[in-house]
Amino acid sequence: MKITFFSAHRYDQHSFDHAAASFPSDNSREFVYQEAALDIDTVALAHDSDAVCVFVNDTLDRHVLEQLHGYGVKAVLLRCAGFNNVDLDTAHQLGMFVARVPAYSPPAVAEHALALTMTLNRHIHRAYTRARDGNFALDGLLGRNLHGKTVGIVGTGRIGLATARIFKGLGCNVIGSDPFPSDEFRDIGTLVELPQLLEASDVISLHCPLLESTHHLINSDTLPQMKKGVLLINTSRGGLIDTQAVIGALKSGQLGGLAIDVYENEEPLFFKNREETFIDDDQFVRLMSFPNVLITGHQGFFTEEALHEIAHTTLGNLEDFVAGRECENRV
Repeated sequence: MKITFFSAHRYDQHSFDHAAASFPSDNSREFVYQEAALDIDTVALAHDSDAVCVFVNDTLDRHVLEQLHGYGVKAVLLRCAGFNNVDLDTAHQLGMFVARVPAYSPPAVAEHALALTMTLNRHIHRAYTRARDGNFALDGLLGRNLHGKTVGIVGTGRIGLATARIFKGLGCNVIGSDPFPSDEFRDIGTLVELPQLLEASDVISLHCPLLESTHHLINSDTLPQMKKGVLLINTSRGGLIDTQAVIGALKSGQLGGLAIDVYENEEPLFFKNREETFIDDDQFVRLMSFPNVLITGHQGFFTEEALHEIAHTTLGNLEDFVAGRECENRV
């Protein structure tokens, strides 16, 4: 069986090759790693494959899926939790197996959300640059205690819960909003409606999936509902935020700071070295011009433990497919 990996980097190959040793039947399988992202221009790389393994920015629309099906691809293995990049209706019509990794080390993303919050709040990214230049002045680096502040968690799934526990441990007042709230959250904080969360929070951290109902959840209507000077953190999906509206809120001072690990138009940028190329995205360049904006390149998941879980769960999904068993991670 031939499995072609798209958007594959050295760390993907290492983690999957290492995990394959735990699946004896994988000895008869061929892993082909392609650095290119999957789209209509690169789909031919999956020719003669039985399955493809893809990541968050790979495109699996109707045209790509039909091409894959024509090549004999029977399974789509997502090494991520989100599946908004897959046309599931088409996949199901074609009889293709699609499975995901619903949660991979929730603490990894939760801890990254904390790191972004702490760095943004205490201006550590700016202080680091100054210190390297020999500037130890404190002007412009004034932060606030997080202890006693209200942190709003939008989305109370496993990652949202892990994030809430961390902020609760820091002595924050934690509130959460979710149309399908977790009962476990009630032991950590208070569940409220989204407008109340926006109004009361000093820090807002997004942890919800990208759906039609959540696309541009943060927009020109919801931003004015927030407390002036709020810190907004997004380690979930870039499309949750209307970038142009956020730029306006940063300019007016409505937003006190923005830290994002995801960006709604990240596909041409993230997971690649762009140091020697021109970034042809005016909104992204504008974001980077703000001193109170912190951007990381979708690395919230990037821990040893998370890569281990991603590889093992993905190969477990493949085992279920090959054996014809019911797969709890099928979508």
